[in-house]
Amino acid sequence: MTLLITGGASGLGAATAKLAAARGHKVAINYRSRASAAKNVVAAIVAAGGTAVALPGDVTREDDIGRLFDEAERALGPVTHLVNSAGIDGGAARVADFDAAALAQLFTVNVIGLMLCCREATRRLSTKRGGTGGVIVNLSSMAATIGGRPGKSHYAASKAAVDSFTMGFAKEVATEGIRAISLRPGMIETEMTEQGLADPDARANVEATIAMGRVGQAREIANAILWLLSDEASFISGVTLDASGGGFVFGKR
Repeated sequence: MTLLITGGASGLGAATAKLAAARGHKVAINYRSRASAAKNVVAAIVAAGGTAVALPGDVTREDDIGRLFDEAERALGPVTHLVNSAGIDGGAARVADFDAAALAQLFTVNVIGLMLCCREATRRLSTKRGGTGGVIVNLSSMAATIGGRPGKSHYAASKAAVDSFTMGFAKEVATEGIRAISLRPGMIETEMTEQGLADPDARANVEATIAMGRVGQAREIANAILWLLSDEASFISGVTLDASGGGFVFGKR
């Protein structure tokens, strides 16, 4: 089994790569600019007895996407699973301060790039095209369900687009041996969130809005992804799964 992870150099992508390799997947770790981080993930996997390669590629570039799949297959064999983890948060911005170029970049990375990766995977996985089928997990966010935290409506909108696309996409390929699921993590402690969570008061404020009263850990999301990729989830497709610590609440009760 060969798993391709976009944005796999850090955060949820890296945690998923390490866990997948430990469970027998050959892993292709895509990165755009974080070559050193991606190679460190590969080194950790290899040291633990797994198989992995680091592959550069920008998901906003259509040519890069095709090349990424080609290189993954040359190195590890046919791609059978895809996790679309590449994404950006777009920074904080009120609607009155939106910048068109910044919005375009956000949606190009989070939505269009993801959709094109799904297109490329479909062309290779579809049983109607000679493929053996496979599984795709698209990383969304609980922001899609609540409109985002303050200043994050643009990010929330991009993730809502991921959810909607995944549902429609999964129905389209359901008879072609492909399952597709949108996974919505809540607030997870990663490189992307560590700065905001470093302040104890800020962290407490965030945790007060989570039903379990704590932020999640990257491995908890990786476990959910690996289950969705497995045959244990063989009848699950076209849905969104929340991994959010019980969901959003308005402060502790």
